[in-house]
Amino acid sequence: MEIVSLNDIRAAAARIAGAVERTPCLHSRTLSLLAGAEVFLKFENLQFTASFKERGALNKLLSLSEAERRRGVIAMSAGNHAQGVAYHAARLGVRAVIVMPKGTPNTKVKNTRVHGAEVVLQGETLAEAARHAHELASRESFIFIHPYDDPLVIAGQGTVALEMLEAVPDLDCLVVPVGGGGLISGMAVAAKALSPRIEVYGVRSRATVAEGIAVDEIGSLAAPVVRSLVKEMLVVEEESIERAIVALIEIEKTVAEGAGAAGLAALLEHPARFAARRVGIPITGGNIDSRVLASVLMRGLVRDGRLVRLRVTMPDVSGSLAKVAAMIGEAEGNIVEVQHQRIFGTASVKSPEVEFLVETRDREHTQALIGSLESKGVRATRV
Repeated sequence: MEIVSLNDIRAAAARIAGAVERTPCLHSRTLSLLAGAEVFLKFENLQFTASFKERGALNKLLSLSEAERRRGVIAMSAGNHAQGVAYHAARLGVRAVIVMPKGTPNTKVKNTRVHGAEVVLQGETLAEAARHAHELASRESFIFIHPYDDPLVIAGQGTVALEMLEAVPDLDCLVVPVGGGGLISGMAVAAKALSPRIEVYGVRSRATVAEGIAVDEIGSLAAPVVRSLVKEMLVVEEESIERAIVALIEIEKTVAEGAGAAGLAALLEHPARFAARRVGIPITGGNIDSRVLASVLMRGLVRDGRLVRLRVTMPDVSGSLAKVAAMIGEAEGNIVEVQHQRIFGTASVKSPEVEFLVETRDREHTQALIGSLESKGVRATRV
């Protein structure tokens, strides 16, 4: 039996129109050149709660009868689904309770409360939080809003594909992050109905930075849809996701969380599959912890050779440090940090080691800088 149809998704689109953003779907010239494909990005990170999850949550909420609204709703989530339910439930005057694991970051708990929900911290894992949410739903007659295993939620998520194909009707394929499967199943139903030749690829990750898709199994409703309509499931590495986050910030000036960048990560990691094709990628969310984002950006600089740590052994005489620093400046390196080591790891007490954290343009510039130092008698090694 068909779980969700194109008509269901169109009905969801009409129902949620005006209450969620019709986010832009734009061609990226720079990413297209980088990937060897024509890349079109759907900016779902521009939703009010910075995630596509609003679509399914609102479609479910709007389906409730007045009696059901008076009972209130409950959801289990550690992130974007929680905020989507909380925001739209408050906007509609519906009581919302969100059960989150005890270890949920404080920022996510705070944001969910800011949107108007009552937060219950219970359980060490999402599975334990889910069990408690179901217990509360039974005991207090709440309506349970599942993050992905619900036809109305799936239909709401499918509206992403409707908008993408209205904006770019001749897409060859969609590359969609997969957690519980609500998004990809809804998008696949809409896309294949509108354009039977289109291919849908799923993206999964074992990565910690993409916690939004770190779901062990696809939901029972989404699984048969995925089996029948999704061409291939691609697995991406952590490094590819970090590269995609950095690329989206540096090129598109937009912030994506790990799961939100997974589609682009798949394109960067598996370029041969998409060469010369018109590829649609939803940036599914932008809720990334600021400390994680800072680390990803700095690691990106290191990975690209634009931030390098150089260890220099120099004579312990007045002016040596200033001379080496001047040499680095002459080679157009920007010193970010200096660590002067006299006790640990030095070959001689009279030859202390100094570590310079230096910003350069790229790997070639780094090598040229090292060569410049060595040509002046300074031995520098990369750490």
